[in-house]
Amino acid sequence: MTTTEHISVPTDTVLDPGSQLTGPGTGLVHDGGASAVPPPPQTRFRRIVLGPPGDPSWARPAIWLLLLGVAVLYLVNITASGYGNDFYAAAVKSSTESWKAWLFASLDSGNGITVDKPPAAMWIMGLSGRIFGFSSASMLIPEALMGVGAVAVLYAAVKRWAGPEAGLLAGGLLALTPVAAMMFRYNNPDALLTLLMTVAAYCVIRAIDAQVPSKVRSRALTWLLLAGTAIGFAFLTKMLQGLLVLPGLGVAYLIAAPRSLWTRIWHLLAAFGAVIVSGGWFVVLVALWPASSRPYIGGSTDNSLWELAIGYNGLGRIFGNTGGGGAATGGQPGGGGFGGGMFGGATGITRMFGTAFGSQISWLLPAALVALVAGLIAAGRAVRTDRLRAAMVLWGGWTIVTAVVFSFMQGTTHPYYSIALAPGIAGLVAVGGREMWRRRNNVMARSVLAAMIAVTAVWSFYLMQRDAPTWNAWLRYVILIAGVAGAVLLAVSAARLKKLAVVGLVVGSAGALAGMTGWTMNTVSKGYDSATPTAGPASAAGGFGGRGGVPNLADLPAGLAAQLREQFGNGPLPSGLGAAGQGPAGSARSTLAGGGAAAGAGRAGSADPAVVKLLEATSTRWAAATSGSQSADLYILATDKAVLALGGFTGSDPYPTLDQFKTYVAAGQVTYFLSGGGGFGGGGFGGGRGDGAASAVSTWVQQNFKATTVGTATVYDLRSPITKA
Repeated sequence: MTTTEHISVPTDTVLDPGSQLTGPGTGLVHDGGASAVPPPPQTRFRRIVLGPPGDPSWARPAIWLLLLGVAVLYLVNITASGYGNDFYAAAVKSSTESWKAWLFASLDSGNGITVDKPPAAMWIMGLSGRIFGFSSASMLIPEALMGVGAVAVLYAAVKRWAGPEAGLLAGGLLALTPVAAMMFRYNNPDALLTLLMTVAAYCVIRAIDAQVPSKVRSRALTWLLLAGTAIGFAFLTKMLQGLLVLPGLGVAYLIAAPRSLWTRIWHLLAAFGAVIVSGGWFVVLVALWPASSRPYIGGSTDNSLWELAIGYNGLGRIFGNTGGGGAATGGQPGGGGFGGGMFGGATGITRMFGTAFGSQISWLLPAALVALVAGLIAAGRAVRTDRLRAAMVLWGGWTIVTAVVFSFMQGTTHPYYSIALAPGIAGLVAVGGREMWRRRNNVMARSVLAAMIAVTAVWSFYLMQRDAPTWNAWLRYVILIAGVAGAVLLAVSAARLKKLAVVGLVVGSAGALAGMTGWTMNTVSKGYDSATPTAGPASAAGGFGGRGGVPNLADLPAGLAAQLREQFGNGPLPSGLGAAGQGPAGSARSTLAGGGAAAGAGRAGSADPAVVKLLEATSTRWAAATSGSQSADLYILATDKAVLALGGFTGSDPYPTLDQFKTYVAAGQVTYFLSGGGGFGGGGFGGGRGDGAASAVSTWVQQNFKATTVGTATVYDLRSPITKA
């Protein structure tokens, strides 16, 4: 009869995959007295290719095969999205033309205003563009490689405590999560954010495993400092969202690290210091850099990166009472423009399962919650350093904290944010499922694993029926039948019927995961050109602005509906508004026909050729200025010139003031003004309300300069005033 006990082992010892959780310091399964035979020495190359001596011979080749498959999945046809999100693409292009624009993530190479996020993600895409030349491929391939890296790091993190089987499962589940497959092929900052948070989790696990006294104790601190550094750079990627995993990581170390309480506490304090240093150095740099010689910090009210973090990208997202330019748009809460919570649906505990988020991230969420509860119960009264409990706390804390914050955020909340949940969910399902399978001779453990499979199948059936009822309708019935039948077969199989249990596990799991897998394959088969992309079939119910259709006014919050009703009347919103995610129908940023632009072309093909020719002939700091980002980034991408976005992304940032703009014009730094721009506010909603800096500039230009028509655009030549300004 096999027995299990908890003992300490050297840091790099690899345990029997059948133990409670394989890895250093975990339960060890005795083999009845058989002695270990020292493995033959390995060269570094063989270790990299075949893995360490204690690993099963299939483990390292399997992860290489998985990573190759993920690379193919994410890289094939990656340029189908063209330039993806034009706003960030314009900043990437500008960073290839000006090192100052690269450093600050300026929207324009003239360094007027930055994007509304810190620059870490732009740094990587910008460097790629400088090395290989700016294009859709040079911008998006690094994003896909981040996805491959995240899968590799998650595998390594889960493997240390749960073995290579669980590691492979976790990596595969992350890769096949629809929102992850979409965002690792897109140019929003979320790809880098997810990779950095996963790296931080791996470093914390390594810190917990470093348990031998004296020399290795400092190694634990080193790993924690690396974890803090990763989180600090996550802050420089997407600000406070990067800190949501801190509770889970910190509590896991505090509970499970094999050190004294005070050592654990000061280690965590040191790690938090690393977060502050690695994330704060750029905040200090921006504060110390003379404001007159750097771009305005887009999204802030006072040209401060710290205020951007606390306001627009912080409390404004959570409480919905601040936005771009410091005010809610049109009385509607939301960080940075109209919309409030409309992108993510109604707030509440069920938000992650609703029509906005559900088909993006929740396929495995019920199973993950079952695994979390079962794993904590299974850990029971095990020693404090028990790795099963530590894993549940780490991945469960990551998932629960992030999901709760997203569920109750009152401000602008996009469904694609939920990629941040994917590693936590994958870790829970893999570790919990592996532990229940290890205990499968116990009817309760076997039943829990069966329940995880069955609930995934049932929930997948519901998601597909609700969000894409006409898309491969037959598939959801296959999922339901195979998933439930496999789960039942697993549950009823006795200890002596091991083959039956294996059949039930394989059939049930394959069926239950088919829906999520199909959704992901549909996602990677097409391009996205929206500021708010939504994964899955085009008929899927989802947020606002993806290719999933346009919401009716009746589906939106009352305040926002009233605001839009004034402009569009009752009934559905114009298709251009939903498809582009920004601006009214008929704007220059309308979606290209055919689902994405040609490789490397982006939506720059929508730019008016006559205006492009006009701007290309200029030699001033800015070829033109326009309200908001919508037209600005369009013409930045279509030309080799800088275009100043008045009011930034939302059109409501207090830059440039009218006096500043007059100074630019008087100094001959801007040649033309393009009328009717726009952003999530500028010229369309919010920034065009008539009470912002962009509106004041627009009014002044109209009063003092003559309008001419160039192609389909209204253009003002700022070199020739009709009156003395």
